[in-house]
This record gives sequence, C-alpha cells and structure tokens, in this order.
Amino acid sequence: MRLGLIGLGRIGAFHAETLSQLDGVDSLVVTDAVHAVTVSVTERFGAEAADSAEALIKAGVDGIVVAAATDAHTALIKAGVDAGIPVFCEKPLSGVVAEAIAIADFVNESGVPVQIGYPRRFDPAYLAARNAVVDGELGWVHTVRSTTLDPAPPPRGYVAVSGGIFRDCSVHDFDTVRWITGREVVEVYAVGSARGDDFFAELGDVATAQTLLTFDDGATAVVSNTRYNPRGHDVRLEVHGTFDSVSAGWSDNTPLRNLEPGSDWPTGKPWTFFMDRLADAFVAELTAFTEVVAGQRPSPCTVDDALAVTWMAEAATLSLQQHRPVRIDEVQR
Repeated sequence: MRLGLIGLGRIGAFHAETLSQLDGVDSLVVTDAVHAVTVSVTERFGAEAADSAEALIKAGVDGIVVAAATDAHTALIKAGVDAGIPVFCEKPLSGVVAEAIAIADFVNESGVPVQIGYPRRFDPAYLAARNAVVDGELGWVHTVRSTTLDPAPPPRGYVAVSGGIFRDCSVHDFDTVRWITGREVVEVYAVGSARGDDFFAELGDVATAQTLLTFDDGATAVVSNTRYNPRGHDVRLEVHGTFDSVSAGWSDNTPLRNLEPGSDWPTGKPWTFFMDRLADAFVAELTAFTEVVAGQRPSPCTVDDALAVTWMAEAATLSLQQHRPVRIDEVQR
C-alpha cells in the first residue's frame, strides 16, 4: 500500500513515524508547505517527497492522510475525494460551519470513504467501555463523565485561531460520549472561567469549562476541561449504568495524587502529553485507516460523526455566551 501524508507539523511528523512502521504500508509520500520540513521528514523516515499536495495526489497513492492546518482541511478532503482516493483527516472538518456542512454533503454524495481523526475511539479501554455498553453489560446508561485536562495552556497565537475551548479541546470528549453511548445529544449547557492568562478573556475564550449534555434517552454526561492541570495530561472516562459502572484512563500514569490513607497508587510517572497518553490509540487509528483504504472496513469515524460533534461545540459556545441551555436543533443548519 502506498500512502500520502500532507502536513508535517507536530502531529504530521508523529504520523509519519507511525505510518513508516505500519505493516502493509510499502511506501510513504510526504509533503509540507515548508520545503525544508519535507526534506527533513523524508530523511528521517525514508519517505518520498512531493512538491505539493497536488503532486502528492497524482503520485499514485492509495490513500491520503491530512495533518495540515485546519483552514486547509476541506480543500484537501475535496481534492482527495475528487481523485477517488480515501482520506484520513485530523479533526475538525473545517473551522467554518458552512464549509463543514458542505464538505460532509460532498463526501456523502461521492461514496469515497473519509475517516476523521478522533483517536480515543481506538484506545483499548475506551473501546472496551463502548463494547460493554453495546453488549448491555451496564444495563441502561444514566451518567457519563469525560475529562480532558491539559498540563499547560497553548500559546496565545494558537488559542486565537482555535475557535475556543469547546471547538478545540472539548470536541474529543463530545465525540467520545456520543460514540460510547450510541445516543444523540439534544441539549447542551456550558459554563466556564477565563481565570489564568489574560489572553483567554481578551480572546473571548475560557481556560476551564464544564459542559452538561443531555441525550435523547434522558441520560446525561458531564464534560470537564481545563488548560491548567500541571500534574499532567488527564484523559479519563466513567460510564455508569443500572447494572454496572466502568472507567477508562485509570492507570499508574494517571496524573492524580491519591490522598486515601494506606494507598500509594498511582505510582508511575504521570502522562504529560497527548501523544504519549494516546500513543497506542494513534497506531490503531491509522491501522484502521489502512483497512479502510484496502476496502476491508467502512470508515470508523465518518464526516457525519464529525458534523454531530460540530453541532455540540456550537451549542456549547452559544450556551456559554448566553448563560442558558441550548438545544442542538437551535444551532443545526
């Protein structure tokens, strides 16, 4: 299998290393807007270089991985689909809602498979939690808790173009709880605080947020996010049902200090970065994409899934701004 990778920044270079080691990937073609970066990655991982995304698409690749900047996502997805080539694209579909809707419609009409990058779907414990729900082991689910706590804020420049905490960070939790439960969110209520660096308030963003999600069957989920968790990168999940309760993300590396008398767990080094915390999930995610390219499975995270998360993020943003619950059908277009 011959794969192409467009965009070689932090996550793109990480994907280059993963793809270069995957069974079944015989060759890798890469490109970045910065030529020196392209050269560096080709030398590190034995990949081929392409001068542009257009050249890469014409280089006989069987599938395309898009890790470029958000504002390039829709154009690159369209270019790949136009060529009839399956595409993996990091979230989001687009930073502009109208563009996200348009590209989702385009992909669905084309029949070409597109997979959107939400790696928690491939974390072994998260997958086990979903299977427990699907198999009925938990009874009916009434409460879900999902957490993403980052060790430190990103730079001001990143926050300025991120779209806000709900569109940038919370979306991973939003996708997780929707996927785990198999239910659609119908109402969102979000609160947050800009306490911390001054630029959060200046940019109209918050540094810490809590979101209450109500599902179509009456179950609820609480999503907790912050940019200030200096103990480490904390990604966890709880799912509570009428028969049983399960969790994901509890390990010796969980970044919490346990104050229970007589217990010294967790004892390992806390996770400090999402690429470490979800390293196995990223490998499984891209392995799944090779199976999509080979026609062995449908996309495990479709454009419709990504669009559903977009509506949740839009509703949370509006809820924060207007200090009220917002129904999903208020923001859908």
